[in-house]
Amino acid sequence: MRSVGVEEELLLVHARSGEPLALAGAVLAAADRSAGQRPHGDGAPLHAFEKELQKEQLEFATKPVTEMGELGDEVTRCRAEARQHAESAGALVAALATSPLPARPSLNAGTRYAWLGEQFGLTAQEQLTCGCHVHVSVESDEEGVAVLDRIRPWLAVLTAMSANSPFWQGQDSRYASYRSRVWNRLPSAGPMDVFGSVDRYHGQVRAMLDTGVLRDEAMIYFDARLSATYPTVEVRVADVCLEASTPVLLAALVRALVETAAMAWQGGEPPSRVSTGLLRLAAWQAGRSGLDGPLLHPETMRAAPAVEVVQALYAHVREALVGSGDEERVREGIAGLLEAGNGARIQRELLRTHGSLASVVTRCADITSSSRA
Repeated sequence: MRSVGVEEELLLVHARSGEPLALAGAVLAAADRSAGQRPHGDGAPLHAFEKELQKEQLEFATKPVTEMGELGDEVTRCRAEARQHAESAGALVAALATSPLPARPSLNAGTRYAWLGEQFGLTAQEQLTCGCHVHVSVESDEEGVAVLDRIRPWLAVLTAMSANSPFWQGQDSRYASYRSRVWNRLPSAGPMDVFGSVDRYHGQVRAMLDTGVLRDEAMIYFDARLSATYPTVEVRVADVCLEASTPVLLAALVRALVETAAMAWQGGEPPSRVSTGLLRLAAWQAGRSGLDGPLLHPETMRAAPAVEVVQALYAHVREALVGSGDEERVREGIAGLLEAGNGARIQRELLRTHGSLASVVTRCADITSSSRA
């Protein structure tokens, strides 16, 4: 069974006003104290939390597991601990992929973040976005690249399912995932061509680094990439999700996509040669529509209802879901998501009900730590 891990980025917000707060340092210090970490950063961290680009963010990573129930427990636990540490610093955490309220983000300290701010200017300074990354184990770089080549057409569907960023700087963006549009301002972000081999993958990465535009391999922001740290494929297209159950649903689907792609590679099936240009259009449409408008069908690259496209993803990976024992969980999860809506729909409904973006944020903070996977 392939192992799976999830990284989530959360917003730190004021408990009443809902405004982002630059308190990452204080929240991480609280996590250190709770875990009993030695002072001055000696030794490895004893908790799951890390800083991100902006001081208004907190990131955590689950441990790798093979059972989705265990992954759900990990996500639930990490979110609850994040709230505990944030409250000790005078804040709340909210699983929102962008701040609904106006924000002036502040870059975290450090040489790398300073380089990012200087190199990318406003693109980095405004980059207060929170994503959800899914890691799935692979046997080798060869298998990993074969997987990357074969999952390309399906990744935009995950963006649509996870979409949780309709508001930007105090107004409705008219997108379901505006995070995906802000993120794709970065020069290495987005879909890539079929690589065809490990040598071509690593050659592409080296060529991009040799330009000097990027500082290091961690800035290779492909929609899906080989992890530089773990023997995994890392899928990076999703918004952080409001309900704790949604990242588990995404993780099950990503693992099934990886397994389906690996089986196709082993069986000699070539990857789809859909162009990167069309994949960019599919990604844009997914960010625009979420689950409330048309998407581009991965098999035809023609507009189709979101329900039809999500069901096509399920059908594409069903054999792998049966093999992993995740079929029922995913089928029920998809049905629930299509009925209740993703985070974008929920945020807009909260605004209609409560009348203010501040209420949207504080209610979403409650959902972040009270919902169970």
